Amino acid sequence: MPLAVTLWERKRSMINIAIMGLGTVGTGVARLVEENADSIRRKLGEELQVKSILMRRMKDGPYQSKMTLQFSDILNDPEIRVVVETIGGVGPAYEYTRQLLAAGKHVVTANKQLVAEKGRELLQIARDAGVNYLFEA
Repeated sequence: MPLAVTLWERKRSMINIAIMGLGTVGTGVARLVEENADSIRRKLGEELQVKSILMRRMKDGPYQSKMTLQFSDILNDPEIRVVVETIGGVGPAYEYTRQLLAAGKHVVTANKQLVAEKGRELLQIARDAGVNYLFEA
């Protein structure tokens, strides 16, 4: 099989995710994706990788090459299919989640405050866009 076809197929079978926030929860998500890559691939039939991490400010660490300060980098990246919201609170978390869902990206959160205050609206936006808004405590 030609190398170009192999690389195209490999790229096509990749699920790229973004994480918004790299505190305790965001770091945990990034580590779980890395540490369980083989198990995830077997279950999904595709590889899962963290492509971008939205930060308020850059910091050192193992994920520095994936960090961005620009929400638009995630919103406008057609390769990112799923976004994990770990910012917390309602302010930016709501606005970003609303825009991501409307743009056709799936969003996963454990943000109880956001779900309690804006969940009904965000679920409707997700339904209208044909994507999932998933949450877990």
